[in-house]
Parts: sequence; C-alpha cells; structure tokens
Amino acid sequence: MGNASADYTHNLKKSKFMSINSINSKSFIILENILIIGNGGRENSLAWAIQKNELVKKVYLIPGNAGSERINKCERIKIDINNKNELVEKLEFFKIDLVVIGPEIPLANGLADFLRKKDFKVFGPNKDGAKLEFSKSWAKEFMQDANIPTANFWKVNSLEEAKKIINSSSIPLVVKADGLASGKGVFIPNSKDECFKAAETIFNGRFGNSGNVVVLEEKIQGPEVSVFALCDGKRYTLLPTAQDHKRLNEKDKGPNTGGMGAYSPAPLLTEDYLDRIIKEIIEPTINELNKRNIDYRGVIYFGLMITKSGPKVIEYNCRFGDPECQTIMPLMDQNFVFLLEKCSMGSLTGDEKINTSDKVSGCVIATSKGYPHEYKTGYQIKIGKIDSNDCQIFDSGTSFSESGKLLTAGGRVLSIVCQDKDFDTVFEKAYKNLKEIHFEGIYFRNDIGHQVRKNFSKEN
Repeated sequence: MGNASADYTHNLKKSKFMSINSINSKSFIILENILIIGNGGRENSLAWAIQKNELVKKVYLIPGNAGSERINKCERIKIDINNKNELVEKLEFFKIDLVVIGPEIPLANGLADFLRKKDFKVFGPNKDGAKLEFSKSWAKEFMQDANIPTANFWKVNSLEEAKKIINSSSIPLVVKADGLASGKGVFIPNSKDECFKAAETIFNGRFGNSGNVVVLEEKIQGPEVSVFALCDGKRYTLLPTAQDHKRLNEKDKGPNTGGMGAYSPAPLLTEDYLDRIIKEIIEPTINELNKRNIDYRGVIYFGLMITKSGPKVIEYNCRFGDPECQTIMPLMDQNFVFLLEKCSMGSLTGDEKINTSDKVSGCVIATSKGYPHEYKTGYQIKIGKIDSNDCQIFDSGTSFSESGKLLTAGGRVLSIVCQDKDFDTVFEKAYKNLKEIHFEGIYFRNDIGHQVRKNFSKEN
C-alpha cells in the first residue's frame, strides 16, 4: 500500500508541490479530453482544478450548471446519462480520455461499472464500492467486520422495532435513513419523543426507498472532520483535510444540510493524530475492501468524529464532499488530474506526494431562503465587483434564463472560496465578496470557520 502516512507527514512538514515521479514525459499519457458527470459546486471545482493542467484541452460536464461556462476550457453537454447508448456515443465522439463521476446517485446505479466495461477510464467506484455510501447499514456492518471504530448501532425494518430500541435505550440515539438522502437523512434528536418522530418521518416515506431501513446509532460527541483518500483499488494517497459546517444556522444550530461552508486544512488533525487515523481507519478500510474483492477506484470520504476515546467513523461517502471539494481544489496544483488518471488505471505507486502551497482555504455557501426544506428558485443573481485574487465562485444551483440572465436553480446556490496565509484573511475576503452577490432570499452563515478565526471571538 506504500508508506502513505510517512509521505503525507513529510509533505505537511515540507509544504512542497505534488510530484509524480513516474510521469516525466507527455508521450506517456493522453489526457486531452476529460468528462465530469454532475451539476453542482463540487463538479465545477473539479473542472476548475483539472483545466489547470497544460495537457488538458477540454473539460466537458454532463450536465454542469450555468457557472460551468465561466471556467476556462469547459463546455456543457446536455444529454441524459441514463440513456447509455447516447452516452457512449458522446464519449466516443468527444474522444474522452477520463471520466470523473461526481455525485453518489450515478455511482450507486452502477455507471462506473458500465463505462469500464466499455473500456473507458473512470474515476469513481463500481456499484459494490459505492455501497459504502448508499447503504448505511451495510457500511456499519463493514466497519464492524473490519474492527473500525464507529458508534454502536441497530438496524431496524419497522417503526415498532425502532420504538422498542429507543424505549429501552439509556443513551441518546441518532436516527438515519439507510439509503441516499442528499445529506438530509440524518436526525440528531434531543429526546426520545424526537427520536420517535424522526423514525416516523423516515418510515413514512420522506426519503422514498432510502427510508425502508433505518439505522439507530448511539450519539457520540466531538468535532467532525473530513479526510479524503484517493484510491486505486490497492493503494491510496491523501488529500488535504477539511472541516465542514453541516448545520443551517450560526453556532452550529438548526437542521442538517448538505453543508454551509468549510475550511482546509483542519488544524485539529495534527500529524500524530492523522497517523492514528491512517492506522485505525484508512488502512483497515482499504484492507477490508480488498478482502471482499471490491476493486475501489475513486475517492473515499471519511466523515470522522474526534471523540475523547479517539477518532470514529460517522459515515463514508463514495465521492468528494461538497463543500469540502470546493475548498480543497484551489489548493491543488496542475498534477491533480494525473492522480485521478492513475487511480482509474490502478497504477498508484504509493510514492505520490500531494501537497499544496502554504496557503489555507475557506468556503462559504449562499443558499435559497427555506433551504434545506421548501424553497423557491428562478430569482436573478447579480454579481458586483468581486476580488478575484485567490478567490473563486463555484456555482451549485444556477441556470440561465432564455435571455441569458443568471438565475437561482437550487437550494445551495453558489460558494465563495478564498485562499490566503491565514483563516482570518480568508474569511474576511469571502464575506467581502459575498456582499457583492445579490438574489432574493439569499442566506449564508456569518460564522463559517469560527473555530479557526482568531478574530472571531473579538468580533462576536
């Protein structure tokens, strides 16, 4: 598997740019045309990072969003990815050298499997690997088998069964829909009554088939962090760490969302602690995948909680986190696309060194009023004078009107991402830029990164 922990630690100390020793000649590799599947901020930031490579001539997005067109070398293709024949025709027509699948649903539906059978290079796990995300009960049993630290859990198939466990439990429980729910299928109740209501909501069909099974978990305490491993089936390499803000409102209150902002790296994860995560969580995960003959070629997202007794896995995702991806991508150098390609080929050496400049990065999400519940779309977005020096806008839910006006088209509308020498400067720039963005009902948190902003407590 390579000495990934040593590599990463070395990089943290040295702050060098990624070097991929085995790639020293353009003739070895063709990466002219890249296809990214997805329509969010995550995919826009991946496109932005990939197009920086001089070998890349074109980045296509299916379907992308209005913001995709502002990114250099990018073009949108409007087809239905479920129309497999048309998809293959398009990929052949555009001579696609690498397919990067962004969202979890196509992965869960086996799109990577299909494209690999058609001899395309694909970054994204097969359906069996994507189970890490699309079945929480399967993932919990996987962790149990591999002796990976996580919260105790109960898998239940009915409301009656859930009520029995909730009633008999002396500890608070977290209630989760088993399947995919766009980050909104997790409830953190404060009482048994709220537990009952959450289980009832899921079983009553709020998340469709994703709620046929419910996972009840003991409630564990501590800050959450995100760790990303790029995996080629056998080996892996780590990206910079991140910490996101899942709750809707300031002071981390309110319902869970898909994410309201993030920052990278996460200072909580010291070198020693990261080594512990590698030994107790990352390597056992990859070993267990291998044991089950799951050839996992893509990113494994480890959603972790730092508890008093050590790191524990809250959840796996089989794709880049959003908004963590938007936060991390501007830190990548132009070699990032080579890593994706090597993962798709199963050809990581274990010696790849990823690092970024010595800057830190922060992201703030602007949402539609009412998100993550009911919200309206179709409002015009006006963008004023943006400081574009180490700052990016990645659209998440946007579209164009017939007359070419930029409109809101989702709950999370766009993200402002900035980089600088420290987090105070990063978020100062981000919030300054946010004042230049206007649409009806715009909402964002003012305290993103409060854990790492030295001036925050003085200001608030």
